[in-house]
Amino acid sequence: MRVLVLGHGKTGKLVAEVAAERGHSVHVLDAKENANAGALTPPFVAGFDVVIDFTTPEAVLSNMRAVLATGAKMVIGTTGWYDRLDKAKELAERRGASLLYGTNYSIGVQTMFQMAKRMGELLKNSGYTFTIEETHHVTKMDAPSGTAITLAQVVKAATGVEVPIKANRVGDAAGLHVLEAKSGADKIVLTHDASSRRGFAEGAVRAAEWLSGRRSGVYDFQDVYDQV
Repeated sequence: MRVLVLGHGKTGKLVAEVAAERGHSVHVLDAKENANAGALTPPFVAGFDVVIDFTTPEAVLSNMRAVLATGAKMVIGTTGWYDRLDKAKELAERRGASLLYGTNYSIGVQTMFQMAKRMGELLKNSGYTFTIEETHHVTKMDAPSGTAITLAQVVKAATGVEVPIKANRVGDAAGLHVLEAKSGADKIVLTHDASSRRGFAEGAVRAAEWLSGRRSGVYDFQDVYDQV
């Protein structure tokens, strides 16, 4: 598989490394090489089977417009842009492109979402108050994290109650998410603590492999993670 990785930050570098380890041909574009998506011409994009984006909330919008307009396949690991998701879906469907997006490509985090859903269902109307706290590195662009927002949405869907999120930015933290359910009698805590970014990178590459064999369409990683 020929993979184009957009973004040469810590996670983008790791995505490229994992893709190469899994036997794929990898090309990486950093921000300077792809200012305003200028490098993503149709002939250039056509040279790759899948494009993986780990850039910034600002850059990803231009990148998506350029890539999806060519009918290509694209995996988005960048967060902080979901207010434009409907337009991205519309473009992908109109051009016959493939878009796979997700707030977190860690299989462990996806498992946490499923556990949080069940936890909310079991504790609904039982006097428990839910809160979320997340901690990431100081260079992370968005706060709260996309993962924390998704976690809150999962619990709200199960309980019907809004869940407050506290966001911390500390050092080089890879990602800590804590869901707490507290009553007057006890407390239940569900935690995902990432020791490195490798889980995110491996999930993104596996998602790209999965997408490369699919027909055009728009997919949420949360719905397909157990297939990758």
